[in-house]
Amino acid sequence: MLVAALAVTGCVEATTEKPAEKDSVPPPVPVSAFAASNNSKIQDFLAVVRRMEPVARRECRRRAITAKCNFTILIDNRKKQPANAFQALDDKDQPVIVFTRALIQETRNQDELAFVLGHEVAHHILEHISKTRDSALEGFLVGGLQAAVKGGDAKAIERAEQRSAFIGIRKYSKQYELEADALGTVITAHSGYNPLRGAQYFHRIPDPGDKYLGSHPPNAKRLQVVRQAVSKL
Repeated sequence: MLVAALAVTGCVEATTEKPAEKDSVPPPVPVSAFAASNNSKIQDFLAVVRRMEPVARRECRRRAITAKCNFTILIDNRKKQPANAFQALDDKDQPVIVFTRALIQETRNQDELAFVLGHEVAHHILEHISKTRDSALEGFLVGGLQAAVKGGDAKAIERAEQRSAFIGIRKYSKQYELEADALGTVITAHSGYNPLRGAQYFHRIPDPGDKYLGSHPPNAKRLQVVRQAVSKL
C-alpha cells in the first residue's frame, strides 16, 4: 500500500493489467531516443517537451519548497499499455514523468499534450507524492493501532493497516488532481499553449464520476477548475 503512494497517476485512470515478469518489462525510453522518429505524434510530443521543459524547471524552482527540478521525461513504448501519464521520483528524489505511447497517439494536438505534461509537472511542484505517502503512513499506523487496541490478532491488524493505508492514499487524491489541473493550466499557458484547448481531452476520456475514495474527480469539475485558472491569468 505504501509503495502505491510513490506514483501519482495523471489525467486518466490507469487500467489494471496482470503484471509481466520483472525481467521482461522494458524500461521507459528517454524522449531523446525518438529524435529520428517519423511518427508525427511523437514529433509533436518532442516539440512540446522542448518548449515546456525550461518553463517547468523555472516554475518548479520558483514555487517548490525543495528545488528538485531536473525533470526526466520518458516514453513507455509498449504497444499494449493503456493511455496514461504519471509522475514518480527517481532514487535521488528527482521528478520522472512517463507518457505511454497510447496517450501520445490519442491526443489531437500539441495543446492537449502540453496540458497533460503541465498537469504532471504540477504534481511534482505541489509535492503530491510525499503528501500522499505521509497520509498513507498515517493511515497505516492509526489503523493498525486501533485494531490492536480492539484486541485483533496479527491478521486483523494487517488487514486494518492495509485498509487504512488505502484510505490515506485516496483521502486527498481528488483534491490533488484538481490542484494539479489548476497549476498545470498556468504552466501550459506560460509555455505558449492553450490550456482550454488542451483540456478538451477530458471530453474523450471515461468520466470517473464522484466515487467515494475514487482516485480522480468528475471530468466536469476538472474542466471547471481549468476555466477558473484561465480566467485568473
